[in-house]
Amino acid sequence: MELLYNNTPIKKLWYNRLMEEENVDLFEKVVNLTKRRGFIYPSSEIYGGFSGVYDYGPIGVLLANNIKNHWWKNMVQKRPDIVGLDSGIFMSPKVWEASGHVSGFSDPLMENKKNGNRVRADHILEEIGVVADEKMSIEEINELLQKNSVALKKTGFNIDEYSEAKYFNLLVKSNLGDFTEQNDNPTYLRGETCQGIYLNYKNVLDTTSQKIPYGIAQIGKAFRNEISARQFIFRTREFEQMEMQYFVRPEEEMVEYEALKEFRWKSLLSLGIKPENLQWHKHENLVFYAREAYDIEFKYPFGFKELEGIHARGNYDLTQHSTYSGQKLEYFDEEKKEHFLPHIIESSIGVGRLFLAILCQSYTEEQVGDDMRIVLRIPKHIAPIQIAILPLSKKDELSIPASSLFEELSDNFMCQYDETQSIGKRYRRQDEIGTPYCITYDFDSINDNMVTVRERDTMEQERVSISELVVYLQNKFKS
Repeated sequence: MELLYNNTPIKKLWYNRLMEEENVDLFEKVVNLTKRRGFIYPSSEIYGGFSGVYDYGPIGVLLANNIKNHWWKNMVQKRPDIVGLDSGIFMSPKVWEASGHVSGFSDPLMENKKNGNRVRADHILEEIGVVADEKMSIEEINELLQKNSVALKKTGFNIDEYSEAKYFNLLVKSNLGDFTEQNDNPTYLRGETCQGIYLNYKNVLDTTSQKIPYGIAQIGKAFRNEISARQFIFRTREFEQMEMQYFVRPEEEMVEYEALKEFRWKSLLSLGIKPENLQWHKHENLVFYAREAYDIEFKYPFGFKELEGIHARGNYDLTQHSTYSGQKLEYFDEEKKEHFLPHIIESSIGVGRLFLAILCQSYTEEQVGDDMRIVLRIPKHIAPIQIAILPLSKKDELSIPASSLFEELSDNFMCQYDETQSIGKRYRRQDEIGTPYCITYDFDSINDNMVTVRERDTMEQERVSISELVVYLQNKFKS
């Protein structure tokens, strides 16, 4: 698996200049660990891979599900004012016309004249500290490239080897329902999940007891034809979003917005993200309909980058869909006897970006005797494997009762049974996937009905009665 950055191998010198060497090294180590231990696989690897798409392996899918479950519990289960939704990936093409994606969902593309490699012009400029505003015309971006050509060449990027920048639409086209050879009216894979929420805003009001203010939350796949998918799972062409759209009275928009910012910050801390790895970033150049926009950024090995976006969107989205559909989307306040079009504040975070943040924060190397121990200190409540059952040997007198112990504990915990190789090597394997507790069933266990429980972070071991094991472990996870 070759790790690319802007379609260039990560080993290139100009990339290494972007980060401290130890952070470059950390990023490579995390990426290598994800493949080695079954977190992430390159998509279609036996065919040479498929750029910008990844598969979550046996361990990775467990961690991703735990992240999503934590988000859903905080966002929906614990909040009576927010309900869930699972809208379709395919929607009427008019949805994307109304939202502005067909005409304006574009990035500036440059193509290598020799090998056809494509890069984003704004990302290239970003590497030398020059910001290409989203409102800029393509002519202005090309002027910036020419003006900074000398500085870019010092990083190893020669603009003379590339075509002029041009805008490229990111929507992924499909021929769903179109059986003609010439696809003049394409449908699209959704570019974001929130549009399905806007379309169902009235349905939810009509079929539930919700009243304004209220929110709709959704977890689902989205697709973008990224010009240069990069930084592993940080920027991909197929990704999963966790979004919540909150519908409010116009005059209460900014009050609710501040409350949402505080709520989401605390939610990330409750997941286990350390506060020193987070910071706020205010958008200075807002889209015309937005009142305010902030990102919560995480300190990745390649710098502070967007983890979650929290935006005050006004009433633009509902206005557009009302205009294009011809349907009235106003809300009637029975108490005040007035109609109004709700304003929207939103929270949006990518599963992949949060997944990567957890791995980067958790990755630890420490010297243990003559060996270097790699351990993922994943917060215990979202660890992919909670308990590992390890019989000291494969002999039936140990493996049979250890298997029975697995069956008993798996009712309450996500467990893994492992009897291959030495106990030390099995401990190391569990350390690398972040398993908080390993339970060893040994020859003494046959007589005393006790097992050895080893804690991941301290490596301390304790003998515990099998009859008390479930309660013991439940208390450990609660603490």
